[in-house]
Amino acid sequence: MNKQVIFGLFLACLLVCISGQDEEDYQEPPTVLVALLVRNKAHILPMFLSYLEQQDYPKERIAYWLRCDHSNDDSIQLLRQWLDNSGDLYHSVNYEFKPEEQSFVNESSPYEWPASRFKHLIALKEEAFQYGRDIWADFVFFLDADVLLTSKDSLTVLTRLQLPIVAPMLISESLYSNFWGGMSEDYYYRRTDEYKEIYHVKKQGSFPVPMVHTAVLVNMNHRAVRNLTFDRNKLVEMQKSRQQDPLYDGPADDIIVFAIWANSSGIPLHICNDIIFGYILQPLEPGDTLDHDIQQLVNLKSIMVNDLGAVPPLLDYFKHLEKKPEKSKLSLDHIFMINLKRRPERREKMERLFDEIGIEAEHFPAVDGKELTTERLLEIGVRFLPGYEDPYHHRAMTMGEIGCFLSHYNIWVMMVRKQLKEVLILEDDIRFEPYFRHNAVRILNQARNVAEYDLIYFGRKRLKEESEPAVTNADNLVHAGYSYWTLGYVITLQGAQKLLAAKPLDKLIPVDEFLPLMFDRHPNKTWTEAFPKRNLIAFSASPLLLYPIYYTGENGYISDTEDSLQISVDTSEEGEARLKSDREQVFDHELDFKLNPELKLGESLSKSHQEL
Repeated sequence: MNKQVIFGLFLACLLVCISGQDEEDYQEPPTVLVALLVRNKAHILPMFLSYLEQQDYPKERIAYWLRCDHSNDDSIQLLRQWLDNSGDLYHSVNYEFKPEEQSFVNESSPYEWPASRFKHLIALKEEAFQYGRDIWADFVFFLDADVLLTSKDSLTVLTRLQLPIVAPMLISESLYSNFWGGMSEDYYYRRTDEYKEIYHVKKQGSFPVPMVHTAVLVNMNHRAVRNLTFDRNKLVEMQKSRQQDPLYDGPADDIIVFAIWANSSGIPLHICNDIIFGYILQPLEPGDTLDHDIQQLVNLKSIMVNDLGAVPPLLDYFKHLEKKPEKSKLSLDHIFMINLKRRPERREKMERLFDEIGIEAEHFPAVDGKELTTERLLEIGVRFLPGYEDPYHHRAMTMGEIGCFLSHYNIWVMMVRKQLKEVLILEDDIRFEPYFRHNAVRILNQARNVAEYDLIYFGRKRLKEESEPAVTNADNLVHAGYSYWTLGYVITLQGAQKLLAAKPLDKLIPVDEFLPLMFDRHPNKTWTEAFPKRNLIAFSASPLLLYPIYYTGENGYISDTEDSLQISVDTSEEGEARLKSDREQVFDHELDFKLNPELKLGESLSKSHQEL
């Protein structure tokens, strides 16, 4: 055999080896068994199932173990519709529906947890876990229908972590999530500083925590987890066999038993906040109704618009089930949303928010500072307050600030011309607190019932730690002190007349300086003297109902007032340095309503601020 033939055979063998090596190197994504227990979730199932199906993960590598019983709504019908349309896309679906069972013994409401319900749930979870072992699934993903996995990368990100037990951090309408930062000696939730750092993504990654629930991925290839249980009796037996002391004496609660078993076995539970995985509804109490869950869903959709730009779409065959609240003017004559023509993306986002929470608002074209000139200002009669300079930047007004003032001013003029008695003015870079509609009407009724008023801040930034007395006989109104921002405020016809009577265009200052000056809470006495009649009656919602989407320095922050050309005027008055859009000067008593559920603004608002 000559050298050429030998060399040819060598090349052929090499190519075969290389080709074979490529095939061996390729690894299929891990198999995932999704374990779903559904009960009375017809109102959320179209979203839940749509987002599951939109996961960017090979469907042939996903199997389902699905059960629905003790349900008295359309959950089973919706699940059947999903199976008929999409079931064949997946590796397999093991399902069992029991329409004849609609409630548990001794159950006063669908949101109560009698012992019989815990026992049934634990038995089902044990069955699902055994099924995962039987089909040799790489992962079992225990998932409740209260979860909306809006990120298409959720399963990919979680499985790649290869952790024994990990949960995707989920966002709610408040500080509630699907993990605990601490656990007390008697197995109940304990607040920790780290919880808030993880929840607000002050630290990012995967972190060991004592408890995860509701959406939990278990790595079945990790030897220790294969004996995992949700059953209290099995946990105690395991502890006895290992001579562990003390033995578990807590409740027969599936998620607590699960966590204690893992902790007792030295298996860390992790929470991951690498991406925005999705959102979670808070569990309802026995006295709650379906309306509470539907309102939670409205709140979550509002958060989705802020976070994602829009609510992700439903599957085509579920789109006819999509519902939006009927629009309302909140008992006001009108609602205006100020927006620059060159910021159409902000207008579109706000209009999506209005659709999702049910607000009837009219777009009001803002005066664009980029289109103003000194000549134009002289033409419309604008003059500047002598000695004014920005307290933080020590500069004159910018064209953007002038345009902002004129935008608000034009609405005041329109109110007087059309005799609009009460108007809400909104800017286009705001986020609504949960239950905004309910609480806005509540606060308006308080103001109307207890006192005459001209203006109510719905969103603002307090600038002085000064006394702000509560409005007599009103639960959620205070007399406003020195404040910045005009994110959103209600103004009456009388209030608009007072502001116009001060002839502000003759001695212009920024609108968020002008308003506190007119209710006589501005600290600069030189500016104050230029407006002798300071009789505006101004209140503020407490807690606030609106906040900015972004703060100074945050990714996405844009200011059309501060980042624009300045008008050339002489200034000499010095002021204390303050940023107009940062997080400073947020006082403790404002935060109390976010952190203490005992402080209530009606039943709905108290729920929106519960951490657990």
